[in-house]
Amino acid sequence: MPVRQPACRKCGKEVPGQHHEYCLDCIRHKRTFDSGAALFHYNDAARHSLAAVKYKNRREYLDFYGTAIQYRFEKAIRYWKPDMLIPVPIHPSRRRQRGYNQAEELAIRLGKAWNIPVCTRLLFRARKTTPQRDLNPTERLKNLQEAFRVHPEFLSDARNPEVSGGKLPDCVVLIDDIYTTGSTIEACSRVLKAAGIKEIHYLSICIGDGK
Repeated sequence: MPVRQPACRKCGKEVPGQHHEYCLDCIRHKRTFDSGAALFHYNDAARHSLAAVKYKNRREYLDFYGTAIQYRFEKAIRYWKPDMLIPVPIHPSRRRQRGYNQAEELAIRLGKAWNIPVCTRLLFRARKTTPQRDLNPTERLKNLQEAFRVHPEFLSDARNPEVSGGKLPDCVVLIDDIYTTGSTIEACSRVLKAAGIKEIHYLSICIGDGK
């Protein structure tokens, strides 16, 4: 089921009416990222579809999702004017096991469609974490502490072909497949903001109810 308006001005989750600017989850929990949006509610159909992408190599599903995100959020992208797209990284061991990072695959499709650079080196997964699915929002965020880091080369003046002039970008969009409680996007955003990135948004295929 598509996420419809009105939506939370921070995370993009549906809200009960126009008089609600933010969802209860964003009222209760401070968000470091500036805003974000998702295509669909994370229901049973979406769960099966994205599980097939992750664990059954059905990467062709991302062609559909990428095209849908491209047209649905093109106006937001023009407004944000990001310098780059950053896929949420997975731990190297999971990448070896799976063979790919589904967020990176999605980001590559969006980058080509929007002509925006995709940077896979700026943010990396430094620590393997336990699965998030059985944890509450507080436990999820604690589980992700120090899980993400900015690559040292981006914290210096060393030139890098993925970053113009070797400097950190001013505005980025994080790309992920699922936003559940927001813990992953929040953990990534804290690291990126601490490094000096001024504006951070996110886009995902699905969004959960935050519980």
